Amino acid sequence: MCALRFFYGVTLGHAEIPERIAYARSPRTLPVVLSADEVVRFLEAVPSLKTRTALTTAYAAGLRASETVGLKVGDIDSERGVIRVEHGKGGKDRTVMLSAQLLRILRVYWRLAKPQGWLFPGRGADRPIDVQVLYSACRSARAAAGIDKRVTVHTLRHSFATHLLENGTDIRIIQVLLGHNNLSSTARYTKVSNGLIRRTTSPLDRLNIEVVPPG
Repeated sequence: MCALRFFYGVTLGHAEIPERIAYARSPRTLPVVLSADEVVRFLEAVPSLKTRTALTTAYAAGLRASETVGLKVGDIDSERGVIRVEHGKGGKDRTVMLSAQLLRILRVYWRLAKPQGWLFPGRGADRPIDVQVLYSACRSARAAAGIDKRVTVHTLRHSFATHLLENGTDIRIIQVLLGHNNLSSTARYTKVSNGLIRRTTSPLDRLNIEVVPPG
């Protein structure tokens, strides 16, 4: 496609032709989403305290892998009940919720691990845990939990958004929590929300129809 556009637009000098050459549509697949039970099984299958806490934080706040490993101890604002995410996708800062249960988990983790600076430090305290550690933990935990879906850190983020939507959270709030520029990026979760699908009334339910035809 690019070769054709270059040939007509540059080589032959017909600038109007490339504009009429349409790009092929790339398929848009639905995100993989875990059920609430699968999330519990998955997280409980992570043996490392640090990695389990990091993945739990990713799910609880809907964070990307890079945002999770980039958290500092000071980003956890227990007084206001929020987590500050610095330099997210596109270099943007945002604030996400700090659930009461996550705060309890983080306090237990802090008492046992005593992190300084980085919330989830790597081998050396001067740098955060590598995202590859989280990816590897996801693969191991998925197998240990007996989940036949592909599970990544982003799967937890997808599950976070879908579960919020199923619990009635306004989609515009989810957009802010995820840090999406466009609402269309967030709206894709309406396509995988089983709760919304189940609560949608079929037009058949409005009809008075007999199953057995009259004899």
